[in-house]
Amino acid sequence: MTVAIITGSAGLIGSEAVRFFSNLGMDIIGIDNDMRKFFFGEEASTQWNRQRLEVELSNYKHYDVDIRDYSKIEAIFQHYGKDIALIIHTAAQPSHDWAASDPFSDFTVNANGTLNLLQATRMYCPDSPFIFTSTNKVYGDLPNFLPLIEQEKRWEIDPVHRYSAGITEDMSIDNSKHSLFGASKVAADILVQEYGRYFDMKTVSFRGGCLTGPNHSGTKLHGFLAYLMKCAATGQHYSIFGYKGKQVRDNIHSSDLIAAFYEFFKDPGSGEIYNIGGGRESNCSMLEAIEQCQEIAGREMNYSYVENNRSGDHIWYISDLSKFKTRYPNWKITYDVPRILKEIYQFNVSRWTVND
Repeated sequence: MTVAIITGSAGLIGSEAVRFFSNLGMDIIGIDNDMRKFFFGEEASTQWNRQRLEVELSNYKHYDVDIRDYSKIEAIFQHYGKDIALIIHTAAQPSHDWAASDPFSDFTVNANGTLNLLQATRMYCPDSPFIFTSTNKVYGDLPNFLPLIEQEKRWEIDPVHRYSAGITEDMSIDNSKHSLFGASKVAADILVQEYGRYFDMKTVSFRGGCLTGPNHSGTKLHGFLAYLMKCAATGQHYSIFGYKGKQVRDNIHSSDLIAAFYEFFKDPGSGEIYNIGGGRESNCSMLEAIEQCQEIAGREMNYSYVENNRSGDHIWYISDLSKFKTRYPNWKITYDVPRILKEIYQFNVSRWTVND
């Protein structure tokens, strides 16, 4: 038996990983207690996705376990032991707005939960690759101090700047405003690196841009493109927070991210870090995304502008993918933003209209 343990298995990235590695013939152990519902309310629940996995995949076993409970995490790892060939850790509190409302929950989920999984991996399957979904928020608000230029519908970086192709892994994660969410993810990111370097384990932190796809239970506080597309389809109100709606994000489809995970799984390193997002191939501003959503949904969006931006929020963030592409030359981006939005709409529109 070859086992993959996947946390956050009913979420966007977790469920994509479940299906991918299940199709490779691995037995999948999913760990997910639907904390997303606790964070963001009923509309964000991933229960529907968990049920689909359990019905459709015979080699999937689900554990409704909180990753903060080390005794239960240890019991799972101890049970499967040397059969565990891969650990993918996607469970998290993902919103920097929500983190400020409950710092203890945010930190214990993101930092302590990651520590629990790393230690269990070290104890029971230390040679197995450990893949962690980190975030570009580990860089705090330092990207906001780059030489940015205001254009008609977006902010852009000075084209001669060394980050013109995107932000590389040499940007400091120190001396900036991260949000409490960013701080808890920095702690987790550093732990993943340290277990790799100190204990010579095969670990990697993927510092993601906006992770997206049709299985995303998007909400007001998290899930940019999925929630925007939902609002466009249903007429639900959407608020733009600051930066004139010209803030830019790169967006990576969940399947492209899982393909990156697979490349690392086949040829892992120790204590690795990679910026991973849509890069220059898949990015948009808020205004550009709204235009595309309106065109796909065939209706005007109900949105308004709020002058104050979210504290510590990025004005412009695009990932430079060259480090990962150089290490793993077979990997590439296959989805751009228009294709992502069309897929989100086609996959979810019937569910949204029934529920709303």
